[in-house]
Amino acid sequence: MAALFTPFQLKDVTLRNRIAIPPMCQYSAHEGYLSDWHAPHYASMARGGAGLVIVEATAVSPEGRITPGCAGLWEDGQIEGMARVASAIKAAGAVPGIQIGHAGRKASANLPWEGDDHIAEGDRRGWPTLAPSAIAFGAGLPKVPGEMTLDAIARVQADFVASAKRALAAGFQWLELHFAHGYLAQSFFSPVANQRTDRYGGSAENRGRFLLETLAAVRAVWPEHLPLTARFGVVEYDGHDDSFYPEAAHLVRQMRDGGLDLIDASIGFSTLNSKAPWGPGFFVPVAARLKHDVQMPVAASWCIDDPHMAEKAVAEGSMDLVLIARAHLANPHYPYQLAIALGEENPAWTLPAPYAHWLSRYRGPGKGAAQ
Repeated sequence: MAALFTPFQLKDVTLRNRIAIPPMCQYSAHEGYLSDWHAPHYASMARGGAGLVIVEATAVSPEGRITPGCAGLWEDGQIEGMARVASAIKAAGAVPGIQIGHAGRKASANLPWEGDDHIAEGDRRGWPTLAPSAIAFGAGLPKVPGEMTLDAIARVQADFVASAKRALAAGFQWLELHFAHGYLAQSFFSPVANQRTDRYGGSAENRGRFLLETLAAVRAVWPEHLPLTARFGVVEYDGHDDSFYPEAAHLVRQMRDGGLDLIDASIGFSTLNSKAPWGPGFFVPVAARLKHDVQMPVAASWCIDDPHMAEKAVAEGSMDLVLIARAHLANPHYPYQLAIALGEENPAWTLPAPYAHWLSRYRGPGKGAAQ
């Protein structure tokens, strides 16, 4: 059996394979509430055969949304829609996960297909943004955020805790904290975005404080037997990773010691100077290095879109889970294609039984022939 199709256990949760679908914003919610789009979308992802399906970035507060179309878990009324999604994922055989986060200075943006830039000042659809320092990201995101007070920091951390409790109530079994991609938590750790002079700024220890405190607060309410993970940018590709990566790896070790069960390694995206070397599997060596350095389970994505590349990444121990995004949008049954490419004896059984019955290579007495 290919390594990709071996089970993976983390705490009391067992994934049927090492294929995971990462959070992909659908921008189809209204005031944080899921719409009719979401349940069938996530059900189709889960039916395709992945072991884990992580629901899109879900805001812990209204101002934490990336766009007006982003999902939320800042009030109890939003639990019902999320529960339908979690139930649909689980019924299809995958583990239901969810990512919660706060967009920080990148919040209050238009939908990607409507510009992907900050909503114009004076437009009622927008809202004030928050960040560790009053520094705009720049380019299409020019809005200067309000520098967070200590009270604001405590409030946002409490929002993370409350959202985690709602995620549990909705039936999710895997929680991911969004500490990456230039959003609020990553901004705290970034020496470019964070120019504070108090205990949350300056040294790497201070810049990591918001993340460690938030993790500890969520760990206190998230059940110990369920996985608690984080997506965190460990490189920026801005020419300073020789100093940034060691600091980031050290913070990951601290998160591990603070109760984090798996790190979803990613890119910081905290600066316009980032120049990622986009190409097939470019991030695999970063994940492998981090796994070696921090000695904990690692997941990663980014251009791992070749079956043999994905298989090699798991088989050689570069990562424990491969997060595959766009290929699943193009084909929700992508694990079936992976199984065919990797020479699995009966690849159709990655699919639900009603599909596998017709696509299986096995044709015994009394079995209907494929048409």
